[in-house]
Amino acid sequence: MQKLAKPRSCLPIFVAMICAAPTFCEEPTSGSKHVVSHIPRQEVQSSAIAKIGYSKRRHMLEIEFVNGAVYRYFDIPVSVYDDLISAKSKARFYDSSIRRHYRSILVRPRQKQQSPQE
Repeated sequence: MQKLAKPRSCLPIFVAMICAAPTFCEEPTSGSKHVVSHIPRQEVQSSAIAKIGYSKRRHMLEIEFVNGAVYRYFDIPVSVYDDLISAKSKARFYDSSIRRHYRSILVRPRQKQQSPQE
């Protein structure tokens, strides 16, 4: 008679995954209203965008607008980030290739009043 191998428990692995889950995703929970950003942003030359940051590990893009608002975009390929950084018009590229194409959350609301155009 052949001995059966004792089944290994997956419980320790499952518990470790559950405990580590909050570190993998910085999205706020439904009750949370505060998003913390640890993605460094660099200043860019643009009429609408002040700074851009990207996490290669998490494929997250953060855009700080000249009005102070900061949005985080998820599942952004590095090629899209590279194209944004090298675009002659970053605002135009954002409008045509990022805005409404990727899931996003508001990190920080508008801070400054926009001056009326004369």
